Amino acid sequence: MKSVFVSGYKNFELGIFKRDAPEAIFIKEAIKRRLLGLMDDGLEWVIISGQMGVELWAGEVVAELNKEECALKLAVLMPFLNQESNWNEGNQLWYNEVVGAANYVAAVTKREYENPSQFQLKDQFVLDHTDGTLLVYDTEREGAPKFFYEKAKVYAESEDYPILLIDFYELQEVVESLNADF
Repeated sequence: MKSVFVSGYKNFELGIFKRDAPEAIFIKEAIKRRLLGLMDDGLEWVIISGQMGVELWAGEVVAELNKEECALKLAVLMPFLNQESNWNEGNQLWYNEVVGAANYVAAVTKREYENPSQFQLKDQFVLDHTDGTLLVYDTEREGAPKFFYEKAKVYAESEDYPILLIDFYELQEVVESLNADF
């Protein structure tokens, strides 16, 4: 995989209401471990759509890895222009920091929000232009990632499109391994 789309739960779906909450450390570490493994196999690009939660944490992970001299690139392919315009100031700052660290930024529909079909267009664009996906998603706990996950499963039936999941069991393993280090 040269490019992977990273997505998952929105922070509030996980009961996390601050970007730097202690729980975010574990999610970011799980993403980092998976990305490092994918980099060993040739990963060059991480693509996110800029949604709050897992996607912005993934963007932070890429920025942190690049500070460690990794050559991983970040693309933010938002579904529409100014998607963050209705977010509170703290979330807009978070979004703008991640977007500012990206190597490539574009809106799939090139216009502001009009209707939910823009999310579907973004999903299809991502499927057509990435080599696989990494989702922080547990099939036993539905949430917003379910819609992309279901669409990706259908897509993967006819295309070579790996779907990698970080579920709650893997997150628990990360928690235990990091706590063992303290």
